[in-house]
Amino acid sequence: MPGHEGLPQGVDPDKASVARMYDAMLGGQHNFAIDREALAAFTAIDPQVRTLARANRAFLRRAVRFLIGAGVRQFIDLGSGIPTQGNVHEVAQEASPGARVIYVDNDPVAVAHSASLLADNPHADIVDADIRRPQDILSSPQVGKLIDFEQPVAVLMITILHFITHEEDPAGLVAAFRDAVPEGSWLAMSHATNQDRPDTAAAVGKLYRSRATSPVTARSRDEILALFDGFDLVEPGLVHVPLWRPDPEDPVPDNPREYWVYAGVGRKGR
Repeated sequence: MPGHEGLPQGVDPDKASVARMYDAMLGGQHNFAIDREALAAFTAIDPQVRTLARANRAFLRRAVRFLIGAGVRQFIDLGSGIPTQGNVHEVAQEASPGARVIYVDNDPVAVAHSASLLADNPHADIVDADIRRPQDILSSPQVGKLIDFEQPVAVLMITILHFITHEEDPAGLVAAFRDAVPEGSWLAMSHATNQDRPDTAAAVGKLYRSRATSPVTARSRDEILALFDGFDLVEPGLVHVPLWRPDPEDPVPDNPREYWVYAGVGRKGR
């Protein structure tokens, strides 16, 4: 049902949504004027923000294809956002039609569009939940139906943990999902860094604190690396997002540090 000023119920009319802003970065249509205004302010800080968003999305697709190749057939995509081209279930099920995917988000627009998209897909579903409460996700009926915790699971945390503050314990959230999945499971993560372009990261952090539904906490490479505790990174390790196993046709930037997001994929050991 519509809410204030025609916005869906549950949408804060005074705040841009991080999910809808990302949709706008990727050229999607499921965003509002307040989101586009915040994105314009972001673009004034970093004119290549759309390029960075596309590079991050390309990393997600490459990571899913890698994980399918590694034998994974079930995925939990945390903070999945609004559906756009190259969604996890599309990439995974193209390679393996029976692959099972759980999406997780708490943005009303993201949840509604995901539910609509997945209505006829028996192997994918959306959980309306906040990743700050892992047990709500892990105990949900959707996860109980689709995810077999006796088999490897890929947990995807793609540009989501930098929306978790230090006080909200991002390492503890990763550990909750790590401990729930069996040996041989995987973690794919991308995360904004304050190490390469600290002034840009600080300005973006200030923007999100004042205008968006969640603040941004960019972290150093070492801090991001520590979030992979319990997972063994595969080559090439933790690298700038366009450098993680690029496809032959992918452009390799002359200055990867301009892409101030790190990416990596790790396998849970004993």
